[in-house]
Amino acid sequence: MRDIPSSEITPEAVYLSRRAFLKSMGILTAGAGVLAACGPALVPTSTSDPSGEQPSAGATTDELGDPLNTYDEITHYNNYYEFSTDKQRVAELAEGYPTSPWEIQVGGLVHNPKTYSLDDLRKFEIEERIYRLRCVEAWSMVIPWLGFPLHKLLAEVEPKAEAKYVRFESVYDPERMPGIRQNPWYSWPYVEGLRLDEAMHELTILATGLYGKDLLPQNGAPVRLVVPWKYGFKSIKSIVKIDLVAEMPTSLWMAAAPNEYGFYANVNPEVDHPRWSQATERRIGELGRRPTLMFNGYEAEVAHLYAGMDLRVNF
Repeated sequence: MRDIPSSEITPEAVYLSRRAFLKSMGILTAGAGVLAACGPALVPTSTSDPSGEQPSAGATTDELGDPLNTYDEITHYNNYYEFSTDKQRVAELAEGYPTSPWEIQVGGLVHNPKTYSLDDLRKFEIEERIYRLRCVEAWSMVIPWLGFPLHKLLAEVEPKAEAKYVRFESVYDPERMPGIRQNPWYSWPYVEGLRLDEAMHELTILATGLYGKDLLPQNGAPVRLVVPWKYGFKSIKSIVKIDLVAEMPTSLWMAAAPNEYGFYANVNPEVDHPRWSQATERRIGELGRRPTLMFNGYEAEVAHLYAGMDLRVNF
């Protein structure tokens, strides 16, 4: 395993007391997510941001002791099919994409539908959450997100009793997102969904930044979902609409390849993708492979959500 040089990270002592508090709660603040479909095995080699300095983060490892991926790795190895299927071209093609002003319409089966501006979202208490990201393509990262628990926003709109699922929708902009025009067979806009209890879980966040900075367009600016125990394609980017619904939403990937991408998409090393094994993963920045953890290592926190379910069938 490659250690991040100490010169590239903020000393852990700066946030030591806060880190200890979060560990005592069973979580460690910052997050993860992306899209899907098998892509190139190339990885970036640079280890800093364009300014030459590593942005600050509150901690230097996740709760398992694994170091954070660098800012450059996180912002230059991206799945975002609306821009490109080439992970290392996304940052270039997304550069300068306008993410302000921005609004998220939240409605459906709620008592108090609302439209949130970026200023409205900034009123939520922003936390740092360090989460592992496990892509369905069998690569992974450790990312220090900034954001807030989704349940805080949902509490404001007051879901009705008949609401069972949450449907998320990404921005649809074929004029400025060339991947939409180049891949017309997908059912744009990008849609994802969660069961309501998954959405209300403390680990589920809406992320607005990473490494102490606002999100860049290639990472889903200005706001994206992060669900760390699920494969990255569940963590939808650049959200413009959230609806509480009674029926299970059909996501873009479920519509495109239902035999490969299910609704739950929980990380499970025992259930292979039809085209590759999920038993191991390649951490970006490392050589070799490492074993994949059930629920991406968050089993203690989330396994109860799926009690009695056959996770080999409900993938």
